[in-house]
Amino acid sequence: MARVVADLHIHSKYSRATSQAMDLESLSQWAKLKGIGIVGTGDFTHPEWFSELEKKAIETDLGFLEHEKTLFCLSSEVSCVYSQDGKTRRIHLVILSPSLEVAAQINEALGKRGNLRADGRPTFGMGAAEMCELVFEVSEKNLVVPAHAWTPWFSLFGSASGFDSIKECFGEYEKKIYAIETGLSSDPAMNWRLSQLDNLQLLSNSDSHSPEKIGREANVFELDRITYDELYDAIRHKEKRKLACTYEFYPEEGKYHFDGHRACKVSFSPQQTKEHKGICPVCKKPLTIGVMSRVEQLADRPAGFVPKNAVPFESLVPLKELLGEALGKKPSSQAVDEMYFRLVRQFGSELAALHAEKKEVEKAAGRRVAEALRRVEEGRVRKIAGYDGEYGKIIIFWEGEPAEDKQTTLGEF
Repeated sequence: MARVVADLHIHSKYSRATSQAMDLESLSQWAKLKGIGIVGTGDFTHPEWFSELEKKAIETDLGFLEHEKTLFCLSSEVSCVYSQDGKTRRIHLVILSPSLEVAAQINEALGKRGNLRADGRPTFGMGAAEMCELVFEVSEKNLVVPAHAWTPWFSLFGSASGFDSIKECFGEYEKKIYAIETGLSSDPAMNWRLSQLDNLQLLSNSDSHSPEKIGREANVFELDRITYDELYDAIRHKEKRKLACTYEFYPEEGKYHFDGHRACKVSFSPQQTKEHKGICPVCKKPLTIGVMSRVEQLADRPAGFVPKNAVPFESLVPLKELLGEALGKKPSSQAVDEMYFRLVRQFGSELAALHAEKKEVEKAAGRRVAEALRRVEEGRVRKIAGYDGEYGKIIIFWEGEPAEDKQTTLGEF
């Protein structure tokens, strides 16, 4: 049995608002630093990116591409904007494919329906069910996964443009939707409150726009062999228990966890939103309804309910954010960089460092870093929820606590 960490939804440098460092070279390097065994290529629908994949990556007999010893799963995100039942719908879908040949056939079909060069995440005026029909006609081994399923504007359950059920969205193709992506603003526990999701895999991916952000959410699979067919089987058949766990943001850190108005600096919990009847008290316009409220609207179970077939998850804080708190520095500072690469070098990867024995971390980085890891592991953090496009904050150390040993050994790198 092979255990592998997979981040299946990212973007390339050809997507809007994306780092120009999102190329195969940087992605391969950061996958090793993070401890990720399979990375989505992202954006295979973009002609220039597809050409780079063909030229620079090696297509293996595993159903994955390989570049500098990192495996890449062919993936792309598409945007469907259309009208259904008198309402404008906007939904993003992640497509996974088993080969360059299959991906090329999808591109050929989609190229007749829209401009693939316009963006790494192209937009089409077809419905989600029609997109599924096109993708599955090319190959039954393709997978379609609703992306960031709860965010307000472009998602399956989004408050502004989504649906109340998978059936309502996908129609006859509901039976071919085997998973949803929970997104940064929700975690599996929130999704467990909907019985309609019990038979689906709850996948977690980074949706990263820069190399350093890959793996901020990820999936841990236990496969007989690391192949696309095994990955497909693991996602399709939840009962086989090949998805061992997922690594999650604290959902409060996501950009749409609570309701609110960023411009008005108004952030509300679901209960506060109800008290204000969904209206911003500052500008008197409707609030942007976030993920927590939407879960409350659709849930048919109480908070804390755990289904029998639930896949476990672990909430993590990215190592640079954690080190920034422990060192009292910005995550982008030189001091944090030095400590980050020291720990990655010692433990083998970021994920390995985040799961290392606290005594070993204390020896390498000092008591405060080890204490920060311990607090995150135990959930002893303060959470300021994100809202209306504003990221939330996870605070590990806060004023009024007992004094901590702030000595941290940087050493040589």
